[in-house]
Amino acid sequence: MDCLMAEMPFASTNTGDEFGITSTFEIYFKKRRKRTTRRKTEEDDQTKKKRQDQPNYFISLPITNPKITRGIQAVQDMVVQQDHRLSQAMVRYGSFHVTLLVMHLSSEEEVGTAVGALLESKDAVEELLQGKHLDLSFQGIDHFRNEVVFVKFAASDHTAALTEISETMKKIFQEKGILAGENRAFKPHLTFMKLSKSPELRKQVKKIDPNLYENFKNHCFGDETLYRLDLCSMLKKKQPNGYYHCESSITVGEKNGAEPDDAELVNLSKRLVENAVLKAVQQYLEETQNKNRQTDGSPVKTEEAASDNKNEK
Repeated sequence: MDCLMAEMPFASTNTGDEFGITSTFEIYFKKRRKRTTRRKTEEDDQTKKKRQDQPNYFISLPITNPKITRGIQAVQDMVVQQDHRLSQAMVRYGSFHVTLLVMHLSSEEEVGTAVGALLESKDAVEELLQGKHLDLSFQGIDHFRNEVVFVKFAASDHTAALTEISETMKKIFQEKGILAGENRAFKPHLTFMKLSKSPELRKQVKKIDPNLYENFKNHCFGDETLYRLDLCSMLKKKQPNGYYHCESSITVGEKNGAEPDDAELVNLSKRLVENAVLKAVQQYLEETQNKNRQTDGSPVKTEEAASDNKNEK
């Protein structure tokens, strides 16, 4: 059979080369594979770039009014009592803030540039305030897609002023070459619950039921005076009080009354501790010196011995 096949006229013919069938399919699949590989590479590059450009720093307006924080904690407690799983979604009271601006800083050099932009923003913000207090009223609760729940700003001209401050700071940061701001419109809010805090929770809870906080839908939480703005990191370790790692801060306007802010309280606590330690060290040194004098036959010891002899007589 092999001999007969060898005598056939096409026995030694490469059908692929002769008819181009194999070559055509190979070219087709090579082109298809190349297109697929190129598309996947482009998608990977876009995903990588998107991840690299994600905000990792923000300008924070810290919430320090005890009335506001206590009101929010009351809502959180009520929600957790109804659904304990949502305890993982709660924002700690030390972290309460309003975000004015987000940005991506890829190096310590850019962080330094952002600190400079923040400090430069102080005069611009002061000029917008014109020496007046900016009291921000918080009233009612709303949500984003039932995944993020926040306290709303009460409708007022002050909210418009805060928006103007945000836009002014955004311009200053962008002029410094900082990738700041978002495409969507600025909507100031005070977040206190969000599913994204726990990936495990998102597998169990897809939406936060608005009925859980229905009783506080129109609640008046209180006012916060704009006094301090912080450049904070989203990723660095938070402070012991729960607030974000702060690279730098500016103070604007004047705080109502004589109530110290968190930074002032921290500094005061440090000074009290330092004074207590210093006093303890001084007391220890004095006691050590007195003991040494007694051991070496110092005047202290001589006087005590003379006194003893006198008593014996």
